[in-house]
Amino acid sequence: MNIRHDVKRYPGLGPLTALFFVYLYAPLAVIVVYSFNANRVAGVWTGFSLQWYGSALHNAALMSALETSLIVAAIATVVSTLIALSAALAIIRGKNVRFRKLSETVVNLPLLLPEIVLAVATLILFSLLDIQNGMLRLTIAHSAFCTPFAFLPIRARLQGMSLDLEEASADLYANSWTTFRRVTLPLIFPGVFSGAMLAFLISMDDFITSNLLSTGGSTTLPVYIFSLIRAGTSPELNAIATLLILASLILATVALLVAARGARENA
Repeated sequence: MNIRHDVKRYPGLGPLTALFFVYLYAPLAVIVVYSFNANRVAGVWTGFSLQWYGSALHNAALMSALETSLIVAAIATVVSTLIALSAALAIIRGKNVRFRKLSETVVNLPLLLPEIVLAVATLILFSLLDIQNGMLRLTIAHSAFCTPFAFLPIRARLQGMSLDLEEASADLYANSWTTFRRVTLPLIFPGVFSGAMLAFLISMDDFITSNLLSTGGSTTLPVYIFSLIRAGTSPELNAIATLLILASLILATVALLVAARGARENA
């Protein structure tokens, strides 16, 4: 017998939930508030000002780091999503696939390894191959560790998708490519989009791998922000963090809207 419990009736759950969200988001709220501080000293409030946003947007080093991160993330997103889509189709939809579970484990292996181990291994590999170009190193490494993040939503979407429409398409003499383009891809697009957005955010947020592999002229935004933190916090750093929070919220909202639209269309 399936018994459902009303979690609202558990004593203390409400205050505990509120405390959890305060603990989770209070530091972000402090960063956002103090990004509008007129004082150069980050922790001393003297008045409201937008000058640090202007200072951040006119910082040439910051803009260069942002450009590097966007280029690497965009390329890594496209490459990792294509690899993840191909892997998901082969593993979930493939017939007579040998070592299916092993193949899925290999795709998800970067999630199981500590990132520092993966980053050091990648650095050693690039040193052996004599790859010195920082952008190339970052793009290859980001594409590799972003693949499992893109793979998981696509796999979940494929697993929850009925084969009836694909079989109906085959009954109407559509070839495999037409079936994929006109039937499968539109149905799994919310999963593909979610995977791509997740890969993009993971790439933009990465520090450990980027810090080890970046060279002169290929400094990413997280590495640049870390260099600022070493010199001490400032309102400009708070402004940069606030802009990143805003960008993340926009991407997350778009991903949720696309997923909700896909759920409505499949209902």
